[in-house]
Amino acid sequence: MSTRTFSVADIRKTFLEFFAAKGHTVVASSPLVPGNDPTLMFTNSGMVQFKDVFLGTDKRSYVRAASVQTCLRAGGKHNDLENVGYTARHHTFFEMLGNWSFGDYFKRESIHWGWELLTQVYGLPADKLLATVYHEDDEAYGIWTKEIGLPPERVIRIGDNKGGKYKSDNFWMMADTGPCGPCSEIFYDHGPHIPGGPPGSPDEDGDRFIEIWNHVFMQFDMKEDGSVVPLPAPCVDTGMGLERLAAILQHVHSNYEIDLFEALIRAAGRETGTVDLANPSLKVIADHIRATAFLVADGVIPSNEGRGYVQRRIIRRAIRHGYKLGCKTPFFHKLVADLVAQMGDAYPKLREQQERITEVLRVEEERFFETLAHGMDILDAALAGGATVLAGDVAFKLHDTYGFPLDLTQDVARERGVEVDGAAFDAAMQQQKTQARAAGKFKMDRALEYTGAGHDFTGYERLEESAQVVALYHDGAPVQQLIEGQSGVVVLSSTPFYAESGGQVGDQGVLAAQGLQFGVVDTQKIRADVFGHHGTQTQGTLRIGDTVIARVDTQLRAATVRNHSATHLMHKALREVLGSHVQQKGSLVNDERTRFDFTHNAPLSDAQITEIERLVNQEILANEGTQARVMDIESAQKTGAMMLFGEKYGETVRVLDIGTSRELCGGTHVARTGDIGLFKIVAEGGVAAGVRRVEGITGANALAYVQQLEATLESAAATLKAPLAEVQPRLAQVLEQVRSLEKELAALKSRMAASQGDELVNQAVDVKGLKVLAAQLPGADARALRETMDKLKDKLKSAAIVLAAVDGDKVQLAAGVTADATSRVKAGELVNFVAGQVGGKGGGKADMAMAGGTDAAALPQALASVAAWVQERV
Repeated sequence: MSTRTFSVADIRKTFLEFFAAKGHTVVASSPLVPGNDPTLMFTNSGMVQFKDVFLGTDKRSYVRAASVQTCLRAGGKHNDLENVGYTARHHTFFEMLGNWSFGDYFKRESIHWGWELLTQVYGLPADKLLATVYHEDDEAYGIWTKEIGLPPERVIRIGDNKGGKYKSDNFWMMADTGPCGPCSEIFYDHGPHIPGGPPGSPDEDGDRFIEIWNHVFMQFDMKEDGSVVPLPAPCVDTGMGLERLAAILQHVHSNYEIDLFEALIRAAGRETGTVDLANPSLKVIADHIRATAFLVADGVIPSNEGRGYVQRRIIRRAIRHGYKLGCKTPFFHKLVADLVAQMGDAYPKLREQQERITEVLRVEEERFFETLAHGMDILDAALAGGATVLAGDVAFKLHDTYGFPLDLTQDVARERGVEVDGAAFDAAMQQQKTQARAAGKFKMDRALEYTGAGHDFTGYERLEESAQVVALYHDGAPVQQLIEGQSGVVVLSSTPFYAESGGQVGDQGVLAAQGLQFGVVDTQKIRADVFGHHGTQTQGTLRIGDTVIARVDTQLRAATVRNHSATHLMHKALREVLGSHVQQKGSLVNDERTRFDFTHNAPLSDAQITEIERLVNQEILANEGTQARVMDIESAQKTGAMMLFGEKYGETVRVLDIGTSRELCGGTHVARTGDIGLFKIVAEGGVAAGVRRVEGITGANALAYVQQLEATLESAAATLKAPLAEVQPRLAQVLEQVRSLEKELAALKSRMAASQGDELVNQAVDVKGLKVLAAQLPGADARALRETMDKLKDKLKSAAIVLAAVDGDKVQLAAGVTADATSRVKAGELVNFVAGQVGGKGGGKADMAMAGGTDAAALPQALASVAAWVQERV
């Protein structure tokens, strides 16, 4: 074992430097939310950002890569959440060290370099390492035993141990079909004093032999029938857990004893007032602050669905463990500063967003402490009356709906001598997990099969071009021709049509030649460099090889371009007015409007909207020329260009300058900001917790909107019989008149009701010494009913009264009981008795209650039954 002490930061740096020296391009970690990939909830391995490369739908400027990738396994198929805090190596968030070959080197180099790094650079003793290979992979077995020199007994062949051919721990598959291949895993032996057996043995789940590095050799293509054929360019994909390696290099058994976690556990102990730093709850808190902080940094806000729900579960699990430690006030958000101190150098986005991350966690934490109190109220109600068992569905509802964890429910129940129906809870939980696995399962969609060369996109320079038809599809299958009336997809040798991407919709237009025409209603990417023109053959027969004029609908493109360019200016204005925490959460740009979703915790005020509009239109009036430059991603980042959340960028990107905005964008834009014309925000609202949506319009659409507003204002002025300039004071005058009339009407109703009340006194009947009155007051409202009720109580002294008013089919009821009679008759019970007969219900105090109903025809009979009802109770 090396005598050098490797910190977590040292391990990251050493790994990247080692593979850079081997000709690898060091690639930055991608966000925890996979860019443009709906098949995954979170980035769960280093290869996610290279998936398109492995599938052949994308290319990079390099054939060797290395990275340290942030990963999350806390939702969907990959979920380690429930194990965190109870094992030595489970985490929600972890860092994956990885190196890749895209059709370059293969097994020999991968294995040799892995061995060199572990033994010669990190200094791990060779006799502590062993390897596994797929049982049919003689090549990898030979490299380990004959070239590396591992004894055969320390190279273990793993067979098909998961129920079928190629179903093995040592055979990796991207999906049910597609790239796949054998893998070779490297294990570290912690020694015989730790329980557990080697991989492949009955007790392999023990902690003695720990997998630290997996080398996947993608050399096959899995077909629908389960057969495999060799890939033309085999690839390598490796992954090594940073935390596991750190534990070994720092001579500790548990990941939670490494330097990074020691610091976070101390911080958790400080904030919760916990002296015993070995408490498992501190491990949970230390793990979860990493996951939640990185999620917020990558744009995931706590919510009740999708990724936001997983984020909320992790946060609340951490808070609950603090609650167990006796911490009854918010503490979790205070750990962000400690996390930034540990990981801010490696991940600058943490330091840049420290204030925002802290605020998001603080708000969620305060909300959950209220939920904890609410959960206790629900438990108190469920356990009232001497119950000996808490129903499993109640426990699951507390857990699933209110975020009240089962173990806290069990603790409360145990204190009161009550058991929780664990079997029913587990059944409900299993059903939820089954649904989550089904929803989260990776299913690869290859869409249209196209293997030809890529084509040029010329739509930045022109909107019309001559091109050749190179592929046709009908009902998703390749065809040689499209006849008149058939819908399909056309691929051209080059195209001016923009394919939907980055929020901008695909172009529409026509593909035309002598005697034939294809109407394009949408343009979509088949792969990064191939666009599919979707539409219908409206004239003649279109064949592969035909030459057509591809003509974009210029009006639609121009309107879309104006909206897209305005989106960039609006994004910058939003950050200036609201703050740098604003991040794009989604967008849609078409010819009608721009719709922009972004992170922000409060509605925009009228003043803020006005200022955003002013800033955007100021940029438009400046009429600055736009500039687009193509450069490598690293150079683009150095220019300060903003990278939009959720967008996946390749190695070569397009930096777009519009006014004072600079972003990475492949969309189409105006030549000068003045081409946008006019910008107007037409809608603002919330779409999710912590996410707002702004909709804006430009150009002719903005003009039409303003003209419509003007027409509406003119119509209002005509109705008010006032000049346009005097509409506001005239409207205020009318509203004041209305309020005055409403007050007069209310007073009149009260006087009418009071006069009727005087007449009603003589209608009261005596029931065992209690005056009982049930009557209808024509024209009365709720206020008049209450005022009349008070006067009747004063006059009748000891009474039970029901008063009713009718408006159409609706019935308004009021019941009153004098103070001396509330022990015998309750106003709430009385009003509900009457309301039940007129299709309604209500409630209130013992001396006064209100109700409503919908069956006015039944009211006379209901009022007539009051005296008999009171007779039974007094």
